[in-house]
Amino acid sequence: MAVPTHKTSKAKKRSRRGGRGGIQTTAIHMNENGVYVRNHHVAADGSYKGKQVIETK
Repeated sequence: MAVPTHKTSKAKKRSRRGGRGGIQTTAIHMNENGVYVRNHHVAADGSYKGKQVIETK
């Protein structure tokens, strides 16, 4: 079994992992009514995929 000769320092390990980037956010699009919606979420006006699913006041 392969064993590292030297311990990998925290700086070396973190610099290698740092290139992966941060947390990616979900895309936000504008629906037919002009309201911004996250993917797979109900819009602020209560619509989902063009259908009204929640009654708004």
